[in-house]
Amino acid sequence: MNKKLLTFLLMVAVLSPASSAWAQKNKQKTPAPAATAEKTEAAAPAQAPGTIPDSYKKVAIPALPAFKPQQPTRILLKNGMVIFLQVNHELPLLSGVARIRGGSRTEPAAKISLVDIYGDAWRTSGTAKMNGDQMDDYLEARAAKIETDGSGDSTTISFDCLKQDFNDVFGLFTELLRNPDFKDEKIALSKDQIRTSIARRNDSSQGIAGRESGLLAYGKDNPYVRPPQYWTVEAVKKEDLAAWHKAHVMPNNILLGIEGDFDPKQMEATLRKAFDTWPKGTVAPEPAITFAPAKPGIYVADKPEVNQSEIRMVELGIDRKNPDYFAISVFNELFGGGFSSRLFGNLRTKQGLAYSVGGGIGSAFDHQGITRLVIGTKTATTADAIKGLLAQIDELKTNPPSEAELKRAKDSVLNSFIFNFDTPGKVLREQMAYEYYGYPKDFLERYRTEVDKVTVADVNRVAEKYLKKNLLAILVVGNAAAIEQSLAPLGPVTKLDISIPTEPGGTKKAEKPAAGNNEGKVLIAKVVAGLGGAEKIATVKSLHQVITATQKMGPAEVPIEIDSTILFPDRQILKIKTPMGEILRVTTPEAAFVAAQGQSRELPESVKGDSIAQIKREALAVAQHAGDAGYTFAAGGAEKVGDKDSVVLHIAFDTQKVKWNVDPQTGHILKVSYTASGPTGPVQREVTYLEWKTVDGITLPVKNTIKENGEAAGGSETKSFDLNPKVDEKAFQKPQ
Repeated sequence: MNKKLLTFLLMVAVLSPASSAWAQKNKQKTPAPAATAEKTEAAAPAQAPGTIPDSYKKVAIPALPAFKPQQPTRILLKNGMVIFLQVNHELPLLSGVARIRGGSRTEPAAKISLVDIYGDAWRTSGTAKMNGDQMDDYLEARAAKIETDGSGDSTTISFDCLKQDFNDVFGLFTELLRNPDFKDEKIALSKDQIRTSIARRNDSSQGIAGRESGLLAYGKDNPYVRPPQYWTVEAVKKEDLAAWHKAHVMPNNILLGIEGDFDPKQMEATLRKAFDTWPKGTVAPEPAITFAPAKPGIYVADKPEVNQSEIRMVELGIDRKNPDYFAISVFNELFGGGFSSRLFGNLRTKQGLAYSVGGGIGSAFDHQGITRLVIGTKTATTADAIKGLLAQIDELKTNPPSEAELKRAKDSVLNSFIFNFDTPGKVLREQMAYEYYGYPKDFLERYRTEVDKVTVADVNRVAEKYLKKNLLAILVVGNAAAIEQSLAPLGPVTKLDISIPTEPGGTKKAEKPAAGNNEGKVLIAKVVAGLGGAEKIATVKSLHQVITATQKMGPAEVPIEIDSTILFPDRQILKIKTPMGEILRVTTPEAAFVAAQGQSRELPESVKGDSIAQIKREALAVAQHAGDAGYTFAAGGAEKVGDKDSVVLHIAFDTQKVKWNVDPQTGHILKVSYTASGPTGPVQREVTYLEWKTVDGITLPVKNTIKENGEAAGGSETKSFDLNPKVDEKAFQKPQ
C-alpha cells in the first residue's frame, strides 16, 4: 500500500471518536453536565453521547481532583542541617540551593548594603583554589552555574548542572559554601554597582513610589525598607564580609534542597559525607524589628519633569499565619487582582482614570506585609484618581461583592495557584519556605481547601477589618507644582525630601557663604584680568565651543567630539558625537532632556541640577559674579601644579564650593577641584589646564586632563570657541 495513503488512514482512525476504542472507553466515564443556576441552561436538552457540544455552556466540567503534590524527603543531620530531596527524572539535570538564615534585616544600620555586597562578592571572588573568573570558565564549559545572593531574611548559594557533572559542580559548590575568598576588586565592583543604583534611584517615578511608600508603611528606620546610602556602602569592608560569613554559615543555620535526576539513597550518602562532620555553630538571635507607619495623610514626592502621577495608598498588612489569609487572598483578587477586578473595571475601564490600577491587603511569611493600593494617572486627574480609589473602598459596604464576583475570584486564584506548584522543583522551594518560617507541612495542600471555603461574608469581613481609609498614608509621585492645589481639599499635604544625601544627616542645604578675605579679592581680580577684563567679560552672554575629548569606559578611552553652546547663566546645548552615534543633550532650569536615534527622554532632576551647577562653575560664569555678595573668594596657601607655583583660591556660592589653583603672575587658572555627581555617586574631580587661547579679547583654557577620585578619567581639547553666537530658541525644544 502507498505509504502516504497508509499514513492518512491511520490518522483518520486515531482522530475519529466513533472508531476509537480509547474514545469509546472514556466516553462512558464522562460525567453528566453540571447543573447551573440559569433556567435556560438547565432546561437545555442533554447533548447526545459521542457528539460535539454546540455551546461551551454544555461542556461537562468535572470536579478538580484532589491536590496532592509530590512531597520532598526531609532529612535532619546530627549537626542540625535540614536537607530536602526532591526526585525528578524528567530530564538529566540537578539543581540545589542552600538557604542560610540571616539577611539584610540584621545588618548594622551604619553598614546598609553589607548583605548585598556579600551576596555579590561571595560568588564573583571565588575561593583560594579557584577565583571567580576561573570559576566562570569552569562552569561555562559544563553548561552549569553557581550563584549567590542576599535578601531581607536570608542569603543563598545555588547550583544547576547536568547529571553527569554533578560531582564536579557539587564539589565546587561546597568549597565556595564553606571557604570563600573575598577579593578587594570584586568588593569594589559590587560597591560601584550599588552606588550607581543610589545615584539613579530617583530616575523612575515607579522606583520612587516603591521606595517611599515602603518607608511610609514601615518607618524610615525599618530594615525591610531602609535604602543604602553612599556612606553606608563605603563603610563595608572586606573583614565585615568574612565576619558575616563566619557568623551565619554553619550547618545548624542552613536548609539545603536538591532536586533532579538522582538516586535518593546515593544522594543522601553523598550529602552526609559532605556535611555530617561539619560542626555546629552558635546561631545569633534575630533582633526585634519595630514598625512605625506614617500618620495618615497625603505625601508628595516632587518629580517636576513628568506628566503623570504614581499614587500609592499604604498601611500595615498581615502575616500569612493569620487565619484570615485565605479570605484575604480571594478579596485581593476580587478587588484589585487583575482585568476582572473591581478597581480595574471601574477606575480604568469605566471612568478612564488610570493607566494601571490594582493592589490589596499585603502579607508576608514572618512579619506584617504592606497593604498597598496602586494607581497611575495623568497629572490633571491626580485628585480625581485618589477620590475614585477611596470611593471604591466605600463601595465595598454599599455594594458588597456578589456570589458571581466571589466565584470568579476563587476560580482565578485556584486556577493560577496550580501553576505555582506544577513542577517538583517549585514544590520543593515552597516546602523549604514552610520549614524556614515554621509553617505546617500541609500548608500547601490546605491553601486550596481553605480558599474553596471562602464565602461572601468572609470577604466582606476581612475588607472591613483590614482595609481602613482612615489609616492610609497616600503617596503621590508627580509634578508637585501642578497637583498640590488640587490635593489640598483632600487633607494636609506633606512634601517629602527625596534628594539623595551625600553624607549622614541629609542633603546639604544652602549655606551662608563663608567669609572671603582681601587676598581672595585681589586674586579673583587677577583672574578676571587674565580672562580679558571685567568690561569685556560682562559682554559675553553665550559661548560656543568645539571640543574633542576622551572618556574612560572601563580600561578603554573612547574618543568623542562635543559641540557645546552655553547661554549664561544656566542653559546649554550639547551635541555629542560618539562611535555609537550622535547624542543631543539640552539643559535649562525648566527641563532637561537627552535625544538619540530618534528617541528622547527627560533627564532626572539630579542630572539636570548637576549640569546647571557645571555651567555656573565655568570660569567666565564665576568671573561675571566676582563682585556679587553671594560669592566669596578666599585665598589661602601655595601649591605646586606640575612644575608651576600656584596660589589656592577657595570660591563659595549657592551650595557650591570650588577650589582654584591660580598662577599669581598671569592670573591663569591652573587647576579646578570640586565635588561632582558621577554615575556611581559623588566624585572628587580635578581638572588641570595645560594651554590657553585668546579669541576676541577673551582668554580661555583650551586643553586639560581630568582626574576623578585621584584616578585618570580622560581629558579634552577645545579646537575652537567663539563668543555670543546666535542661538535659535527652538533648539531648546524637545524633539517630537
